Amino acid sequence: MNIFVINSGSSSIKYQLFTMPSTQPVCTGLVERIGQDGATITHKTFAGKETSNTFTLTIPDHATGLNKVNELLTDPEFGVIKNTDEITVVGHRIVHGGEAFSTTTVITPEVKEELKKTFQLAPLHNPPGYLGVEVAEKIFKNAAQVAVFDTAFHQTMPAHAYRFALPNTYYTDHNIRSYGFHGTSHKYVSEQANAYLSKADSKLISIHLGNGCSITAIKNGLSIDTSMGFGPLSGLIMGTRTGDIDPTVVFYLINTLGYDIEQVSNLLNKQSGMLGLTGFSDMRDITKAMNEGDENAKLAYHLYAYRIKKYIGSYTAALNGLDAIIFTAGVGENDALVRQLVCEDMDYLGIQLDNNLNSTRKPGLREINTPQSKVKILVIPTNEELEIAEQCYNLINSAL
Repeated sequence: MNIFVINSGSSSIKYQLFTMPSTQPVCTGLVERIGQDGATITHKTFAGKETSNTFTLTIPDHATGLNKVNELLTDPEFGVIKNTDEITVVGHRIVHGGEAFSTTTVITPEVKEELKKTFQLAPLHNPPGYLGVEVAEKIFKNAAQVAVFDTAFHQTMPAHAYRFALPNTYYTDHNIRSYGFHGTSHKYVSEQANAYLSKADSKLISIHLGNGCSITAIKNGLSIDTSMGFGPLSGLIMGTRTGDIDPTVVFYLINTLGYDIEQVSNLLNKQSGMLGLTGFSDMRDITKAMNEGDENAKLAYHLYAYRIKKYIGSYTAALNGLDAIIFTAGVGENDALVRQLVCEDMDYLGIQLDNNLNSTRKPGLREINTPQSKVKILVIPTNEELEIAEQCYNLINSAL
């Protein structure tokens, strides 16, 4: 069964092709900096000899990116399939399922109508995710389209974690609650951590740091609390999103500065976070600026790490202990300075980083704590695409 996975982020698309039940990809790729100057596609193939090619292109939007990916898949030189009819299933990462979707779902016209209702809940992600479905339907005409929801893993949160202190009718009548996101990533890395620790009754904190960021408390394999809430705006500081902010700021923007709702949404979702603090949304650019003496970049790094440290403290309390913290996703896996700033001065919680291990890059799961550290510090590469492919495979197989 050939399963093609599309993972659309706010400014990127990751993709992988699997011939299931094998978990080794046939090809992988990453479209980066969509809508920005210097957009690239890195396309890797693993059929026989491994190849990797990077192309710098003009990619103004996600639809253009996906069509370029399709061209690569069937290209005589770089492709891995002869035609798109070879794809059996296309798995889509959909960030927000709302109350309507809590499990992996075959996409039908009715499902698409429900998905449209979630656009306002995840304005940076669900519209491009939905667009990915529409483009894939045109490209892979004979494939089943399947949605895997980021919110599904967090369905185990107790009511005291997901409810807001609003009048009850806002929950019962309008489903206003915390949903949580990056669920496929948190699920994947926590399972990898549990296997590594050989401990089923674990207390973990998973820290997903990419352009979007979230942190999750995981007890015995189940999510019990997470930083993103009703939509993927709250919690940690992100590439262009504020993270936690006093709601009074919104009232001030509207009532005093004359902003309308759309301007507020654009400010909080697309113009803030690391971009607002430094002028850059990509941590590689911010690192370069900081190394060149930019004080705003230096402050942004410390703000970013401080927010994570506060959540580690609160989630350790919620878990009543801590076995390991996990760094994952693009920044979490690759930015040694972020990990250093997060872990320093955390001795009271038993978190002690080995700076040499932290600064040494190695593939796969690695431990970067000192031998004396009571808490394991793990770097685990996430693989949302494999998690999505396996969920699609299990769903389609169960229907046969």
